This record gives sequence, C-alpha cells and structure tokens, in this order.
Amino acid sequence: MSLLRRFRRPLRDALRHRGELREQLQWSRDAWAVEREIDDIVDRGQTVVVGPWLSEVGFETLYWVPFLRWVKAAFRLDPSRVVAVSRGGVASWYEGIAGRYVEIWDHVDPVEFARRTQERATTKQLEMSSFDREIVATVERVIGERVAVLHPSLMYRLFSLFWSGQRAQSFLDAHTRFEPVVPPSIIDARRLPREYVAMKFYAARSLPDTPDLRRTLTWFVESLAARTNVVLLDTGLVLDEHSDYSFGPSGRVVSAKTWMTPANNLGVQTQIIAGAQAFIGTCGSVAWLAPMLGVNTSAVYVDPKWLHAHLGVMLRACHKAGAARFAAVDLRAMDPLTAAAGAISREP
Repeated sequence: MSLLRRFRRPLRDALRHRGELREQLQWSRDAWAVEREIDDIVDRGQTVVVGPWLSEVGFETLYWVPFLRWVKAAFRLDPSRVVAVSRGGVASWYEGIAGRYVEIWDHVDPVEFARRTQERATTKQLEMSSFDREIVATVERVIGERVAVLHPSLMYRLFSLFWSGQRAQSFLDAHTRFEPVVPPSIIDARRLPREYVAMKFYAARSLPDTPDLRRTLTWFVESLAARTNVVLLDTGLVLDEHSDYSFGPSGRVVSAKTWMTPANNLGVQTQIIAGAQAFIGTCGSVAWLAPMLGVNTSAVYVDPKWLHAHLGVMLRACHKAGAARFAAVDLRAMDPLTAAAGAISREP
C-alpha cells in the first residue's frame, strides 16, 4: 500500500499536466488557424477590405485598429492594397493602415443600420452576417473591383483566447501595435473655446443610467464648468445601444451636437478631444482613444466587472505607445464628496 501511495501522486500530476498540455496545444492551434486565414487573404493579391466594422467604438479603438497594425507589420500588407470600412468619419484612425476609406453612412441609412445590426444575437461580429456581405458588395461597386475580406470575426476569434483567460497579456501584446492617432480637421476650430475639457458620458453596463448617477454626473459637470470651459460630446444621435447622458448647455458648458451628423460624429469627437486640455467620460468608447491623441484622460465607472481585462490592456497600451496619462475612476469612491457638495448647495 505504501508503494502505491508513493507512485499515486506523481501519476496524478503527470495526468493533470498532460491535460494542461493538450489544452495549451489546442489554444495554439486555434491561434495558428486564424493566422493561416489572414495569410491566405493577404496572399491572394487582391484589394483587401478590413471590416466592415459595425461593432462598439471601444473595441474598434482598443483592439481592432491595433490588431490591423499588427497584421500590416506581420504579413507585410501594403496599405495601398487596403480599404478600411467603418462609420462616423474615422478615416484618420486607419492612417498608415489603409490607403482608402469607405464611410458606411454614405451608403446605408442609419435607421436601417440600427435595425440590421439588432438582428444579430450579439453586438460582436463573431461571424460574417448577411448585412456584412451586403456592405462588402456595396464597397466592391464603389471601388469597381472584387475584394478579399479581412473580417472582424478573425480578431474576435484570436482575442477570445485572451478575454477568456486562456492566454496572458503577452499574447495580446504579440498581436497588437499601439500607436498615437492623428486627429482629422472637420469643423472650424474657431468654434471651440480657446481652452476646454472635453467630456462624454453615456449609459453603459459599467455606468448605468440611474437618478443617483445623473445627479452625480450633473454635479461633476457643473463643478468643472466653474473652473473652465466644458465641451460635451453628446451627439444627439441614437446609432447603437449606448445613449448619451444629456446635460443642457449653459454658461461655460458647450454642446457639440450641432456639429455632428452620422457621417462625421466620431471624426468630430476625435478632433475635439485632440484639442482639449483633458478628457473625462464613461470608461470605454472614445476614452480608449483620447490618450492616443495625447490627451490626459479620466475614465469613470461604477461597475468594473463589465470592463473585464480592458483596463489592464489600456494602461499597458498607453505605456507602449508613449501616450498621455490614463486614469480609471470609480464614481462610488466619490459618494461622500458628492453628498457633501449637495448638502452645501442646499444650505440657505
């Protein structure tokens, strides 16, 4: 019996390690399969459409664009062969990646876009939908040639290994390239205050729309406006599942919504953020972009579990790109401050 006990543990350990090695091998095979598909797309010699990007803005800025920079470097993809397809006037985000850019809103009605994207069971582009194919067909008509498609589903398949915890941060590092972003010039900069803070709060799972949060954010805006100009990046548009918090413009608070259309809203926001002294907003979306524009950023939330590994990715991205400072702010830590401020404001 003692002899059996002596060999039981090494045998059990060996069996467990063998299972772990099998898992590791399968994860590596999954990554290699994606890389082979990318290699096949690039090797066809055709014009390559990267997109169409129909998912969240935050995933586009934090993952998709850096992923495409890696594809360009790893597979020696000439930007002159590449057409980026997205929405909101974000051609500048793809500078150095794509030689051409096609704006989805030039060819798809926003109401129809919202209806078709809602038909997917998830906002993530985990596979190429019929709507994606229709947009690609439109792009082929616009540029006058057949194309190969490097679809976002390839990125989702590859990075799911990281998001699920099967791969470490180093895996994501190896498949992304974070770099500063050059802003566009869409609106006349003279419309903006000489100095200002850009601000964008929208409802999200990490920052839900509740009366208490509205009061907190209103206090936040008013307190900041007492010291400097505030430019609100509320679009007045309903283009996805996230709706902007609305704060009425007054005094030193300026709304940028009158300068935005579906075709330019993200480009206008990029320009405004780039000219700001700082950016403050919901953690996600353009908050991931602002440091890459050289603007110090405070990204707020109340429920961090929805942010998954994204905060760690962003902090590392800022370091790797030499970007501006990024700070994540839990508004729950400000409750005593906002309560005290409210009490003071109610005093006679």
